[in-house]
Amino acid sequence: MEINKQYKSGFATLIGRPNVGKSTLMNRLIGQKIAITSNKPQTTRNRIQTVYTSEEGQIVFLDTPGIHKAKNKLGNYMVNVAERTLREVDVILWLVEPSTFIGAGERHIIEQLKKVNTPVILVINKTDTVKKDEILLFIDTYRKELDFAEIVPVSALKGYNTDTLISCIMKYLPYGIPFYDEDTITDQPERQIVAEMIREKALRSLDEEIPHGVAVAIESMKYRGNIVDIEATIICEKDSHKGIIIGKQGAMLKKIGSQARRDIENLLECKVNLQLWVKVKKDWRDSDFLLKNFGYNPKEIEK
Repeated sequence: MEINKQYKSGFATLIGRPNVGKSTLMNRLIGQKIAITSNKPQTTRNRIQTVYTSEEGQIVFLDTPGIHKAKNKLGNYMVNVAERTLREVDVILWLVEPSTFIGAGERHIIEQLKKVNTPVILVINKTDTVKKDEILLFIDTYRKELDFAEIVPVSALKGYNTDTLISCIMKYLPYGIPFYDEDTITDQPERQIVAEMIREKALRSLDEEIPHGVAVAIESMKYRGNIVDIEATIICEKDSHKGIIIGKQGAMLKKIGSQARRDIENLLECKVNLQLWVKVKKDWRDSDFLLKNFGYNPKEIEK
């Protein structure tokens, strides 16, 4: 098949410290919720692939886990996935918060970016939270640190300047045929997206110490006409956490299930019968077997 000299097609990755808004931005750019979001850091665990398609071209987005100091095998996996992605894409989007202070976490990312030849677009997110005349100060702070291909201030939450960001990304993509048909928005299996949606509601509802010890396994997912029956298990690390997740008379588990069901119904465009259980798997985040069982590749941990 011939390369299209007018059509752009390539890969872009979103990187940044945890909780900087990567998943929110990706959801905004593709116009649909795929990646889960919460106000807690390290929400994204897997590299989520989504697709933006227009008349000008196609951008395949890889939303990676936040780059952070790993504390266990799951943490190592998340960091390795993020850092390896830098070498596999056509353009890197580095999201930062609007600040004139560059902390240790950002400096770690700068050192990683210096090792690659991939064009880097600095995306200053959350500009809706600061005064407009301060944005130039933030730009000036960062442009001294690295030779960025572009610097684009945006608000992923409000949608400010995201069209400009799309145009900037397209500039750095090669010409070629699209990787996916125009109706594709993600290559993730339905079960994985459903599991992530359930985990998002747990992240938003539970106490601070519990969420990072939570995984979700889809036990079964069966369609019958316009209804899908889903059985899922929320996995936690401690017996005490199990009680909190279930809640008094099952109230917390019911809340998580009710909120998740609405999002899943919007995704699948049908009625959902969702049943949730809670199980304890002690130290699953340090178990190769359990990590693989919950959808993470243990081989990535050792790289």
